[in-house]
Amino acid sequence: MYSDDGPRMFQDQLAEKVRPFIDLIDDMRSIGIDKELPLPAIAVVGDQSSGKSSVLESLSGVALPRGTGIVTRCPLQLQLCNNRTVKWEAVISYGEKFRYEFDEPSEVVRHVEQAQNALAGKGVGICEDLITLKITSSTVCDLSLIDLPGIARVAVKGQPEDIGVQIKKLIMKFIKNKITIILAVVPCNVDIATTEALKMAQEVDPEGTRTMAILTKPDLIDPGAEKNVLEIVHNRVIVLNMGYVIVKCRGQKKIDENMSITDAIEEELEFFRNHEHFSSLLREEKATTKCLATKLSNALVKHIKKSLPQMSETIKEKLGEVKHLLSQIEGGPPMEPEEKRKYLIQVITDFNEQITQLSKGDIIVEENLFELMRMEFTEWMECLKNAKSHYHEVVQQVVDEYDQKHRGSELPGFSNYRVFQHVVQKLVSELKRPAMTTLQTIRNMVQKQFDHLSRDSFKYYPYLHLVSMKKIETIQEQQSNIVKERIVEQFEMEMQVYTQDEIFNKHSQKEGTEEGSDHDTRSMYPGLLKAYYEIVVQRLADQVPMLIRYFILKQSAKIVCSEMLDLLHRDDTDNILQEDSETGLYRAKLLAQVDRLVQANDKISSL
Repeated sequence: MYSDDGPRMFQDQLAEKVRPFIDLIDDMRSIGIDKELPLPAIAVVGDQSSGKSSVLESLSGVALPRGTGIVTRCPLQLQLCNNRTVKWEAVISYGEKFRYEFDEPSEVVRHVEQAQNALAGKGVGICEDLITLKITSSTVCDLSLIDLPGIARVAVKGQPEDIGVQIKKLIMKFIKNKITIILAVVPCNVDIATTEALKMAQEVDPEGTRTMAILTKPDLIDPGAEKNVLEIVHNRVIVLNMGYVIVKCRGQKKIDENMSITDAIEEELEFFRNHEHFSSLLREEKATTKCLATKLSNALVKHIKKSLPQMSETIKEKLGEVKHLLSQIEGGPPMEPEEKRKYLIQVITDFNEQITQLSKGDIIVEENLFELMRMEFTEWMECLKNAKSHYHEVVQQVVDEYDQKHRGSELPGFSNYRVFQHVVQKLVSELKRPAMTTLQTIRNMVQKQFDHLSRDSFKYYPYLHLVSMKKIETIQEQQSNIVKERIVEQFEMEMQVYTQDEIFNKHSQKEGTEEGSDHDTRSMYPGLLKAYYEIVVQRLADQVPMLIRYFILKQSAKIVCSEMLDLLHRDDTDNILQEDSETGLYRAKLLAQVDRLVQANDKISSL
C-alpha cells in the first residue's frame, strides 16, 4: 500500500536495498565501463511538450532547463543519491575532464545549459555526448536515469531539416540496448496509439518486456475520457509488462506562479486523492510521482540483478582479450636513464641475435632464406649447363671451318692455339651477366629478410627502425659492390684458360681423349675444350655462390650488428628509444581499458 508519509520515510524504506545496486552501475559508468559494454539504465523518451521535464523535476526535486522547441540537447544522466546526512549537493561532469561541484539547487539550469552549449554549441543543435548530473540529498530517491532529447517532427529556425531524424537516431542508440528500461512519457490527453515515444519503444521492444509508460497531464483530460485513461493504466490497450503510472506535475502556469516542486508533489497527492475516477489508482500504486519513483527504483534494481551474471562474464571475456592485445605490445622503455640504457642494450642485442641466427640458418623469417638461395644457385647451375651445348657447337664449328676462316701462317694440319683460346675466353665471359643477375637476386632476398627483422624488432621505435633500415641498405650496397668486383676478378682470371695438368688430364680422359699424346690432331680439340669447360663450370658453380653468401649474408650480418652496437656509444638514448606516437596511444588506451575492466570486475565481485 502507498504511504503518504514524507520523503524521508519514503527513502528509508528503499535506500538499504536499492542504493548498492544503483551505485554499482553509476560507479561503473563513471569509470567509463559503458565504453566496453552496455549497462542497465532507464532511458526517458517522450515527444516535445509531453511533460517529460516536469516528471524529471518531480523525481529530482530541482528545476531543469525549460522552453519551447528542443530543450534537452544532449543526453542527461540524472544520478539521484539519497543521503540523510547531506542537505543538497551536486556534481556535473561531461567530456573527458570537466567536473564541477556546487551546492545550490537553483544553479542546476545554468550548469546544464552551459554543458549543452559546450558540447552541442550554442543554439538548437543536438549532440550524442553524455552530461552527468549527480545530486546527493536527503530528499531524493535512489535512482539513475537518462533523459533524452524530446522527439521533434518539424525543424525550427536554426535547426537542420533532418533534426527529427537525428533525434530519433540518438534515442535509438540508447533504447536499442536490451538491458535498457524504456520510460515512455505520454500525455493523457492524446491518442496513446499515435505517440512517437511508444512507437519507437515498440520497434525495439515489441513484446513490451522492458517498457514502462508514464501518463502525464491528467488534469487536461476531456470530461468523459477518464474511463479510457483507466483502461490504459490497467494495461488493457497497449500491453506493457512493466505497466503504467499516472502522474500530475507542475504545469507552466504553476511554474510562473513559482510553485515549489515540494508543493507540487503535495498538490499531486491531493489531486488523485480527491479525483472521482483516479483515486483508486492510489491504492493500486499506479499514481503519483512517489509511486513512480518506487517502481522505477525497484525495476532498475531488478534489471541490474538480472544483468549482473552476464555483465560479469562479458567483463572477464573482454579483460582477457585486452590483456592478450596488451601482451603483444612491449611495455615500452623504462623512465630511469640507467634502466633505459640497459633496455636499449637489450633491444639492440635481441636484434643482433636475430640477424646472426638468420645468417646461420638457425631461424626462418617469412620464408626459409637458405632454401630460397639454394633454388637461386640451382638456377645459376642450370644456366651453366645450358651454356654447354652452345659452347660445344661453337668449338665444333671452329674446328670444322678452321682452314677456311681461322688458319693463319701455320702449315696445313697445324692449328693455332690462340684461336681456340679466344673461343673459350669469349664464351666463358658471356657467363658474367647471369652471375651478376644471381648476385642481385640474392641481395634482394637477404635485404628483404633483414628489413623484416628490423621491422619486427623495432616496430615500436621508429628511429631505430629507420637507422637500421638505412644501415642495412648501405651495407648491402657496399657488400654487393665488393662481390661485383670479386666476380669481375674471377672472370678476368678465367681469361687465362688455366688448370692443373692433372685435373685437365682427368677430365680429358672422361671425354675420350688420350692423355699426353704426341700425335694430337685437330679432331681432338672439341673433346679437350669440352673437358676444360667442365672444369670452368665446376669452378664458377661454387665460386660465385660462395662469394655471394659470404659477403651478402655472413659479412653483411656481422657489419650490421657491429654498426648497431655503435649506437650504444651515443648520449641521446631518449631520442633513439622514442616510441611511435600511435603505439604509445594504443598502449595507453589498452591500459585504460584494463584498468576500467579490473575496477568493474572488482565492484561486481564486492557486491
